[in-house]
Amino acid sequence: MADHRNSGPQGRGSNNRGNSNRPNSGKPTSGGGKPSGSGGGKPGPKSGRPTSAGRGRPDSGSRPSGRSGGAPRRGNDRPDRPDRAGRPQTGGDRTDAQKVYDGPPIPDDVSAKDLDKFARQELQGLPDKLAEKVARHLVMAGVLLHEDPELAHKHALAARARAMRVGLVREATGETAYACGNWAEALAEFRAAKRMTGRHSYAPMMADAERALKRPEKALEYDRPDIRAHLDEAGNTELSIVIAGARRDLGHLDAALQILESEPLTTKGRADWVTRLRYAYADTLLAAGRTDEAITWFHRVAGTDANNLTDVEERLTQLES
Repeated sequence: MADHRNSGPQGRGSNNRGNSNRPNSGKPTSGGGKPSGSGGGKPGPKSGRPTSAGRGRPDSGSRPSGRSGGAPRRGNDRPDRPDRAGRPQTGGDRTDAQKVYDGPPIPDDVSAKDLDKFARQELQGLPDKLAEKVARHLVMAGVLLHEDPELAHKHALAARARAMRVGLVREATGETAYACGNWAEALAEFRAAKRMTGRHSYAPMMADAERALKRPEKALEYDRPDIRAHLDEAGNTELSIVIAGARRDLGHLDAALQILESEPLTTKGRADWVTRLRYAYADTLLAAGRTDEAITWFHRVAGTDANNLTDVEERLTQLES
């Protein structure tokens, strides 16, 4: 999730965990070992659209159930159930569900206006005070996504506990779950978001989550014209990185290389997706036993990796020592 405070819509970056090919933290991995594109570094795909986090992300599944251990309690004995105005009832120690609803503290200088205007528009169906609280949690989820994904996830969960029927919130929940490596949860949230919004922008992360769950065949199902038609250049490239990684998972190295070679490997652009694409390609060349070519491409990765998305310097040290 991108930090949307005063910066406008941004795509999301990689979570820099695990292999290089995962859609970013989201993250596509490239090749062997982990889902996402290429296989050994840390890049991940970006969706190419404003992330919902930073616009936000709530809890992983259900909203506060009002249960503290046994059967649900009724009436005023159910303190963790929000009242009709959306406020949690008070009384006694906070239950786990109430703590999720409360969420982490939000700095006083964080405003709902820090959320980009397109995201705020998706919250217009909520009462004003509720929309403001959800928006502030979404802003924090975006701000914290890369530096502290677990805390970002808690902010998203708090937003989800208040507005689980808002597609933007479910999308943000999926992004933060993805950044935390909670693959099954991320898939569930992205599916819910897609039903609500019709958006395909998180397809690379969904496919990558399938890889992480050791279901490469399911990841390949996202490589469809109707999905690609809704993705921009960055999104399509990120999806290709993941699809190539799924082919590697299945032992189809030649097919993986062909997929990556169909993308703009030689572009003069320096966007993060270019770095991830080249890393995935270099890593796949290495897996195919083409070491000299792999070293050449790892050097090209190093030339664009100004944001340290990958572990390319370590890889080159190992290969050239």
